[in-house]
Amino acid sequence: MSLADELLADLEEAAEEEEGGSYGEEEEEPAIEDVQEEAQLDLSGDSVKSIAKLWDSKMFAEIMMKIEEYINKQAKAAEVMGPVEAAPEYRVIVDANNLTVEIENELNIIHKFIRDKYSKRFPELESLVPNALDYIRTVKELGNSLDKCKNNENLQQILTNATIMVVSVTASTTQGQQLSEEELERLEEACDMALELNASKHRIYEYVESRMSFIAPNLSIIIGASTAAKIMGVAGGLTNLSKMPACNIMLLGAQRKTLSGFSSTSVLPHTGYIYHSDIVQSLPPDLRRKAARLVAAKCTLAARVDSFHESTEGKVGYELKDEIERKFDKWQEPPPVKQVKPLPAPLDGQRKKRGGRRYRKMKERLGLTEIRKQANRMSFGEIEEDAYQEDLGFSLGHLGKSGSGRVRQTQVNEATKARISKTLQRTLQKQSVVYGGKSTIRDRTSGTASSVAFTPLQGLEIVNPQAAEKKVAEANQKYFSSMAEFLKVKGEKSGIMST
Repeated sequence: MSLADELLADLEEAAEEEEGGSYGEEEEEPAIEDVQEEAQLDLSGDSVKSIAKLWDSKMFAEIMMKIEEYINKQAKAAEVMGPVEAAPEYRVIVDANNLTVEIENELNIIHKFIRDKYSKRFPELESLVPNALDYIRTVKELGNSLDKCKNNENLQQILTNATIMVVSVTASTTQGQQLSEEELERLEEACDMALELNASKHRIYEYVESRMSFIAPNLSIIIGASTAAKIMGVAGGLTNLSKMPACNIMLLGAQRKTLSGFSSTSVLPHTGYIYHSDIVQSLPPDLRRKAARLVAAKCTLAARVDSFHESTEGKVGYELKDEIERKFDKWQEPPPVKQVKPLPAPLDGQRKKRGGRRYRKMKERLGLTEIRKQANRMSFGEIEEDAYQEDLGFSLGHLGKSGSGRVRQTQVNEATKARISKTLQRTLQKQSVVYGGKSTIRDRTSGTASSVAFTPLQGLEIVNPQAAEKKVAEANQKYFSSMAEFLKVKGEKSGIMST
């Protein structure tokens, strides 16, 4: 025994002492561990039978023989009376379900044996084909001659075309050595044993599934026959399973220990057979724990129905499974699209309007005048003239046309006249009062105007400063007025003008 094997054996013994066999299920586990321990001890043996003891064991042969008997015997639901644990076939189902675990361990041991032996011929094949059964089938097909990779129909049924191409290229450059006839026979014997164990495992699965639909039909419909058989075996029977709460059923089959010194990051806490069932694993990882709680609750109800032999056709199981699937769909449906909703109509109540004399006076002040009404009024079907050349389309409406009256100076309407307070009226009256005569400021005359003028004859002379302005105004009115006539007209021109 190597140093690594001794260390691993010591760790396993320490883990067994810590557990101390507190759970009834673990009484059968040392047998499996013993097989693994013996396999590790005798892994260097020449024959696979020195490490794989299950195939030749009496227990394996008895269970497989009983399975064949019950498969050939067509049982009926009416034969089961009372507790299901009392039926002789129930114990066979539990033993067969536990046997599948031992077969899995045995296959791992045989795979390691074949891998160690065949690494002499093709060491790279282990990394190219990671699956254990595919590796065993490939080794059996290739054997010593690696040239069989090309155009091999049997190999195409085992591996994909891409993997076959990589294996063929790697086989042409491998540094492996040829195996002897004895080594090749031992490899073929190990491959045959592994494939036969795998076929027995599938045979057990088919039997368990067919019989679980007879013993616990509703429970098998929800989580599958294999998982239902596992939780029934751990719980100690269908009757004990029906008495357990859902929180305990969810933890059945949980891995509760890891070897000291090894990492526990890959071990999911509080996860059992139900968590690893197909119905839960089909969901995304973030919903699996929630789904396991829901499935465990429904399995409790289904187990209670099955323990009283009701709904043998599985009607309750189908109803519970439909309810589970509806909830799964509800969890995974996308959130509703946020719709853009218009703002609601404002709830403006009826406004209070003032009435009476003051309101009528206000409307009169702010009302349209007659001129504005005529300007806004337009005739249908008539071309309007533009009032301004730069504003196209701007017209005065009916203002100035026939029927609208002559445009007169607007009369001051006392109703629309701007109102001022009495205080402002008194202030304006005070400003209009003349104190002691006229002022230049009051008359709005020029600030440089003076009543004293310098003349060459008399020197200083008092004159009227506004006289010159009057003369200018009269001249403008005489010569530049738009209504003035020609002052001097010659005879010729006058004759022309008269004609």
